[in-house]
Amino acid sequence: MADIAKDLTAGTFGGAAQLIVGHPFDTIKVKLQSQPAPLPGQPPKFSGAIDAVRQTIAAEGPRGLYKGMGAPLATVAAFNAVLFTVRGQMEALLRSQPGAPLTVNQQIVAGAGAGIAVSFLACPTELIKCRLQAQSALASSGPTGVTVKYGGPMDVAKHVIRSEGGMRGLFKGLVPTMAREIPGNAAMFGVYEALKQYLAGGPDTSGLGRGSLILAGGVAGASFWASVYPTDVVKSVIQVDDYKNPKFSGSINAFRKILATEGVKGLYKGFGPAMARSVPANAACFLVYEITRSSLG
Repeated sequence: MADIAKDLTAGTFGGAAQLIVGHPFDTIKVKLQSQPAPLPGQPPKFSGAIDAVRQTIAAEGPRGLYKGMGAPLATVAAFNAVLFTVRGQMEALLRSQPGAPLTVNQQIVAGAGAGIAVSFLACPTELIKCRLQAQSALASSGPTGVTVKYGGPMDVAKHVIRSEGGMRGLFKGLVPTMAREIPGNAAMFGVYEALKQYLAGGPDTSGLGRGSLILAGGVAGASFWASVYPTDVVKSVIQVDDYKNPKFSGSINAFRKILATEGVKGLYKGFGPAMARSVPANAACFLVYEITRSSLG
């Protein structure tokens, strides 16, 4: 089997594992990010992550934590095929000779290149996911809130294409998506390689056990969000913003308004669930990827 096919297959299995483990955390993250700022003297809709979980389960049942999973599940093969295949091809370009291990800096470059490619898949997928996850929180935001009730991923896509500028509407938030994916993947793959080499005591990491891979993957995933989280908040509010009555004119405007009305804390709404998700979800992703990749030879 060619290396591209191996990366595609391993990436698909790794992405599926990541999605199943991490999606409930992601749902809570987006709900906390997209809830409207409370009026003076009024409490926010959700007081924190635990409260968001309780309200979601009370209103929608446990299935509510998996709302919006259809869009990323339907595209997980394509997304992870691009991520790991582009990374693999960049590794091949950066190697001094076939089979030579890459340095941490080279893995950072490979991760950044993969981030550019996956941004064009991540943007429409996450727009659909965020709309589905956030609609219950946005429904109570007042006359300018988004009150459209979507029946599922295809319903969101049809609505956006019909009412929000055609196919271009699905790429709303592309700039902050790229600003998240490029440095985020550079950090993630760089940290992953650095920690693997540290645990292996050198550049040859082929003998690492599953425990070491889980540790490296979990820390690598945490580094992704730690490095780009405010950008993700901006992306989320841009993507769920009302098309007809927008609150934000663009990414910079959204950043400034969040900072002005909510302070730095506003740029880290949902950070707890994101970090809680990133460790187990990315540990699962990298572990399954490595196991699948090595089994394919």
